[in-house]
Amino acid sequence: MRVSSPIFFALSFVLLIVNADYQPPLNRRSLSQRDGHSHHAHKGAPLLVLNETEVTMHHAPTPPSYYTIDWEEEGYQSRYPGLMIFHGIFMSLAFFVALPIGIALRSVNHAAHYMATLAFYGCCALGCFASGLYRKVTPNMYEGAVHSKQGYVVILAAVSLSALDIFTTIRRIIDFCRGPDKSFKSFWRYVVKKEVRLEAGPEYSGIVTEEPEEYEFNRESVELQEVCLNNASEQRTEQWANAVHHHRRHYSLASEGTLLGSSPRHSQDTFQNAKARRILAHSGRLRQLAKGTFAVLERALVMAGFAQLLLGIVTYSGGCRSNYQNGCLAHLIKGGIFWCYGLLTFARFLGSFADLGWAWNLSPSGNFYTAEFTESFVIFLYGLTNTWMERFGAKAGDPFTTKQIQHISIAVMFCFAGLVGMGIESKRIRNWLASSTFASSTHAEDMPREAVVEPLSYMGSFNPFPALVIGVTGAAMAAHAQTYLFQVQIHALWGNLLVAFGVLRCLTYFFLWLGPPRSILPSRPPTEALGSFFLACGGLVFMFSTEEVTIAAMRRGRDDVMMFLNVAVALTCFAFCWTLFVVGFKGWVKSRTQVAVTYRNAA
Repeated sequence: MRVSSPIFFALSFVLLIVNADYQPPLNRRSLSQRDGHSHHAHKGAPLLVLNETEVTMHHAPTPPSYYTIDWEEEGYQSRYPGLMIFHGIFMSLAFFVALPIGIALRSVNHAAHYMATLAFYGCCALGCFASGLYRKVTPNMYEGAVHSKQGYVVILAAVSLSALDIFTTIRRIIDFCRGPDKSFKSFWRYVVKKEVRLEAGPEYSGIVTEEPEEYEFNRESVELQEVCLNNASEQRTEQWANAVHHHRRHYSLASEGTLLGSSPRHSQDTFQNAKARRILAHSGRLRQLAKGTFAVLERALVMAGFAQLLLGIVTYSGGCRSNYQNGCLAHLIKGGIFWCYGLLTFARFLGSFADLGWAWNLSPSGNFYTAEFTESFVIFLYGLTNTWMERFGAKAGDPFTTKQIQHISIAVMFCFAGLVGMGIESKRIRNWLASSTFASSTHAEDMPREAVVEPLSYMGSFNPFPALVIGVTGAAMAAHAQTYLFQVQIHALWGNLLVAFGVLRCLTYFFLWLGPPRSILPSRPPTEALGSFFLACGGLVFMFSTEEVTIAAMRRGRDDVMMFLNVAVALTCFAFCWTLFVVGFKGWVKSRTQVAVTYRNAA
């Protein structure tokens, strides 16, 4: 109960200001109708108080909801809010506690992973039971709701991923029953802990039972990087060049074999060994791809759980209906993306994805896409889809409104800025850009060796376009025209939070440009800790700034920017504590199950 109480505090906050059954008299907070003013006009100063007559001209009265019959409607006998509370608690425990713990335990192949998986499905079963019982004793208050259907789809996806574990476990149980040793100790070691029997030899244990080591790296590659970082003199540069030449020559001789004096049998064996190595390398890449795909899908279940939480709040409160739907979905989806982006950025700051070089460190292997490339790709995909979605609800032949032009231009910015960001991160394009320097120099061969060695900044990624896109979006939203002053203030609040993220990300690049990362360990720039907080908090306020919520807040007299900001900050702090716990728990489990690594202090 204590774990999920902040989530239900957010639920209570949204339900408190969205009183779906509340219809105040028209003269409660009246305002004289201004000439030429419409509900979505962009001219003139924003209004200070709510004009109920104008609201009802553009929006139908909100019908009663599950919340109103459970908590507000007088004389209603069938009240079962406890069932809905238990549903929210168990589903939150499943997707935000048991599932992340299970992912962390799976990453180190810990035997307790099965316990976390069972806890996840147990909480899901109890949550679904409470929800089903609630629907049986409560009338349908939200026609066309998709929360339950999508929830079962998410659970089915989780079961599909677990099917691989189930298949592996069943196979091990069969092998155990066929083996000579049928003791409980052997069962625990072979079936539960998934150890390999010595008499059976090495076996393939499935694509989901282990994860690449976080700090596996090529020692030879790191040594060359260290030499490159310390080549302050021409002598050091010559040593580095000779080492590279010797390494390449040794690899060439080992791969091709001796050209002169080799027997046909020896040449045939060399060819067969090379072919076997290629097959093994190809199968290894496929296995790594399969494991990576599985890891992404498994972690996406947490995001799907967050989406289900939002849908549950909307369904229970009765929001996002009628002509509120498009604007509500836009705010929840886009704000939810920024919220998740902020949490992932904070996880990067803590050290997650260090094996990919995404924790502001040197990549241990150097064979992965950079975090900036991934950010740019997501930004490009977001802009590509949203460019054509801003006209949803418009009829054929309708002119483009000012609001549509504003949003379409932002989507176009996302699309092409994302393309630029991906182009900057492309190694091939970087080589093309560098080759132009050699082509324009007529005396390149006469230059000293250190003049053509890659600068230290090439070892990091300093791509400002993701930060630029988010910062410009925040600045534009902070100046977004709204009907009421409170709506203007809320948009300015989350817009400035996104601007702060963009500024802090640029400061991160500035300091890392001065001192590029020299270690494979996470560097944890403090600007990223602040930037991720502002990004997540801005995404949460983005979701709070929907027209339906702001109007409901004005009806209740809760149109207070400080209250909205404080609630968003409190929930963001709670989510950051949750992220710190998950990342720290994974590190603690690895420290208990793997060989300790002693790191050398810098000289």
